[in-house]
Amino acid sequence: MDHHPFTTAVRTGQFHDLSDAHCEPVAMTSAYVFRSAADAARKFSGTATGNVYSRFSNPTVQAFERRIAAMERGEAAVAFASGMAAIVAMAQAWVAIGRNIVCSRDVFGTTLTAFRQYFGKLGVEVRVVDLTDLAQWAAAIDDRTAFAFMETPSNPLQNVGDIEAVSRLAHARGALLAVDNSLLTPYQQNPLSLGADVVVHSAGKYMDGHGRVVAGVAVGAERLMADLRGVLRVTGAALGAMDAWLLLKSLETLHLRMAAISANALQLARWLKASPKVADVIYTGLATHPQHALAVTQQSGYGGVVGLRVPGGRLGAWSVVDALRLISIATSIGDTRSMITHPASTTHGRLSATERRQSGIGEDLLRLSVGLENVSDLMEDLDLAMAGLPDHEPRRDPAHEPAHKPGHDPFDGPLHDAVALG
Repeated sequence: MDHHPFTTAVRTGQFHDLSDAHCEPVAMTSAYVFRSAADAARKFSGTATGNVYSRFSNPTVQAFERRIAAMERGEAAVAFASGMAAIVAMAQAWVAIGRNIVCSRDVFGTTLTAFRQYFGKLGVEVRVVDLTDLAQWAAAIDDRTAFAFMETPSNPLQNVGDIEAVSRLAHARGALLAVDNSLLTPYQQNPLSLGADVVVHSAGKYMDGHGRVVAGVAVGAERLMADLRGVLRVTGAALGAMDAWLLLKSLETLHLRMAAISANALQLARWLKASPKVADVIYTGLATHPQHALAVTQQSGYGGVVGLRVPGGRLGAWSVVDALRLISIATSIGDTRSMITHPASTTHGRLSATERRQSGIGEDLLRLSVGLENVSDLMEDLDLAMAGLPDHEPRRDPAHEPAHKPGHDPFDGPLHDAVALG
């Protein structure tokens, strides 16, 4: 049939088979073509598989979901427009009036805000517990608990929750356990293998790793992910195809980036620990961390987030931030570029002073997200920025600090040295 040139401009040149493309294509489409009216009806009803509309179904997004599910050793995954969208979807899917959520205190501040402010007013009780206190978890989880939620290691305080123990407590009462694994990624921790039911990620952090994407993803059993797909279909908090494609490419280098970032972070944490300008360093990779032994049992690395406390409260902390010339002042984590923020006035600023105090988010706390720069350059930048701080008193006697022996730490070996990139 011979068509008008205007029609030709719209219709000619479409192609559908990209199965021979070595790099995954980007399915930049909102709608999909059906073979017939009956085919459309079957796919809309769910009796046949296939894409219907990109608000909840897209080939590039599905490729990302399949890949991250395999990496987390889960049956299925559902991608969202952000990590918070994934967390809120869990509450929308599984919580009802009369049910409760048990959540560890030191999670990302907006997580608690979402649970308390937006689900609390609907009659959902939110019980907040100390991440590290199993007795509090046991007392809070009951037969009305929809799910327990923890972030481990926590951000920014690097507290470690016992995933296996809390999962047993939750399952004994018929509750689910969801774990935020954003800080370690599947490369350094697999909560599903430790008994968790759902793993959630703010995928724009280490998964993307380049500061380009805002995204979220949940991983778990197919029956649970089906619930989340239902929420996604209604709410429309969908991940875009281009962002999914960027994530697919980034996952291919995740193991290299996480190994190098972790090596840099460990070296920097030890250097900060020895500085007279730093009151405390918080990093699970340090042997002095109170839960280092637990971290070793359930993690295969320590990640790139380092907490440090400096003298002078907010004024002291802000003076360090403002004096930095290389490290970026930014509130995210997981970039190739190192970033620093003051949690009490940014990421946790919407919590009350009492909540921040209970969570350990003091005015003296800084969170450092270590990137891929040469670590000596990061040390020089921090050293100059902290020069105006008074020495922390009392100063520890180095003779009483545990000596570090190369190779003693299970994650401190040739791989880290080889990929430290300088």
